[in-house]
Amino acid sequence: MDCPACDRALKSLTVGDLTVDVCDAGCAGIWFKKYEIRKVDEPTDALGEQLLDIPQDPALVVDQSKRYRCPSCTDGVVLMRHFWSVKREVTVDECPACGGIFLNGGELARIRAEFPSEAAKEAAADAYFARVADPMINAARAFDHLGPHIAEPEPRAI
Repeated sequence: MDCPACDRALKSLTVGDLTVDVCDAGCAGIWFKKYEIRKVDEPTDALGEQLLDIPQDPALVVDQSKRYRCPSCTDGVVLMRHFWSVKREVTVDECPACGGIFLNGGELARIRAEFPSEAAKEAAADAYFARVADPMINAARAFDHLGPHIAEPEPRAI
């Protein structure tokens, strides 16, 4: 497999019961298969410590604005870039086909620093959705209570 960021060969690295593909001595990117990142995304996850110091080529310059192709899928699937969490501080590249996630060098450390635990991450997500989604939902409910929509029959009395 080749690195989606710098096209160098990815090498398998096993830490505990987890095997990931890393761009060792290249851009220091990490490829996680579907759901594997969940084993290392919190600061209390011991496995993740071993993935923070992947050797990087200091002379290598990576264009992180380019769209990456999935290193696992053979049909050239383009990875989707999105924020890792509601803090919107770290972007990750995820394959819509296989669910793998690619992190650029240094992104795992930033993800692990965002929240001290899964509970803190969930509380932040709940607060975000309460602030963003609840007003829209409440507005839609209020609008719905204004009466029938055009071309809808009046509700029948029971």
